[in-house]
Amino acid sequence: MEILNLSRLLDNAASEATRRAREVALKLLTAGVKAADPKACVKEHVRLKEETLEVGGRRFSLSKVRRILVVGGGKASGKMAEALEEILGDRISGGVVNVPKGTSRMFKVERVRLNEASHPIPDEQGVEGVRRMVKLLEEAEEGDLVFALISGGGSALMPLPAEGITLAEKQEATGLLLRSGAPIQAVNTVRKHISAIKGGRMALKAYPASLISLIISDVVGDRLENIASGPTVPDPTTYQQALQVCVRYEALEKLPAAVRRLLEEGARGRLEETPKPGSPVFAKTLNVLVGTNRRSCMAMVREAERLGLNRLFLTSTLEGEARHVGTALAAILRETAEAEGPLPKPLAIILGGETTVTVRGKGKGGRSQELALSASKKLRGLEGVALAAMGSDGIDGFTDAAGAVVDGYTVERAERLGLDLEAMLYDNDSYHFFLGLGDLIFTGPTGTNVNDFIILVAV
Repeated sequence: MEILNLSRLLDNAASEATRRAREVALKLLTAGVKAADPKACVKEHVRLKEETLEVGGRRFSLSKVRRILVVGGGKASGKMAEALEEILGDRISGGVVNVPKGTSRMFKVERVRLNEASHPIPDEQGVEGVRRMVKLLEEAEEGDLVFALISGGGSALMPLPAEGITLAEKQEATGLLLRSGAPIQAVNTVRKHISAIKGGRMALKAYPASLISLIISDVVGDRLENIASGPTVPDPTTYQQALQVCVRYEALEKLPAAVRRLLEEGARGRLEETPKPGSPVFAKTLNVLVGTNRRSCMAMVREAERLGLNRLFLTSTLEGEARHVGTALAAILRETAEAEGPLPKPLAIILGGETTVTVRGKGKGGRSQELALSASKKLRGLEGVALAAMGSDGIDGFTDAAGAVVDGYTVERAERLGLDLEAMLYDNDSYHFFLGLGDLIFTGPTGTNVNDFIILVAV
């Protein structure tokens, strides 16, 4: 990954010490994204020695494998497919992987077909790609080896509604539940039961072939059943529970008739359940987590050490309202800058996770930009500090920016330009605030997704 406007971000510093703090923060972000590079993640966990394939501590003799097939989808899955082809070459018989629209030409693959699909709103091209995957899976036999390449964005990029409902009806039901206030775990319970591929059903379709699922996590806490709705992972939830979610959040009567009928039929035991823990299907399934936010955080810690900084890793599971988290982190950075603590300056504090934004205004922005905007208020007047926040996929919210960087001079510079920080924060308009300052971070799509990174630096 390259920060496309790096020179501008450094030149915006009002002092040499602040420039140094910005430079360190941006170097650490770059190291974090590099560690999440899907090719590096795959190659660290998949190794071929003559006819022996080593994956996640398990060994597979390729002399006993009839065919190798590849399926999957997500923001990182194109690079994952490229890495797998570099490792296995013409041993791969074929495959289909869904990737975001406009990206297929970025990857060098010959054996795996890259099918472009829409994200974050699923489309029919995505459905058609999954149908091709299902055809491959259903033709797989004992002695075949299937790789599933799963990463963030996979829920939208691998859509296949359950029999009897349309993509539009599935989207309507999901949207209704997301607006109902139901927690994401509850929404996923329903999602899995109105899908023909999620909730372990991809593993079910591949059986009796052996299945290796390589997974890059975009979920805080890295629970496998929540990444892309767990297509290769046992599903402990039931149709009855999915129906109860709809009742509890007063969505049942508002659901499309076909979706409601499917859930009710399933709850009566008239439809096959998603495969559960203990199913023989999973005796032939190996799920390997190859990329996580924590992996990237540790790479940033090592980079901070290389740069000669004291370093503190706080968490890879940061959550909360972005503007409140920003205020809290700025308070930590201020204390670090003004008082000698257990770790003296120069110091880098490293965090990962995913905050949320409650949208009340009509502005434009993303969670990383809003976090940074809120933090800038409490950093005012500090010398030699910087806070940088970005989405690891290079896309923060519905913007073309990855995130933003702030320092002790941000508020002063904004006032000189006539930017009203409080008004723009109230209007959720962090994008235009930082656009005016020239402090947005631009990387373009990075080809991976392991949540967000936040770096605090005091030099």
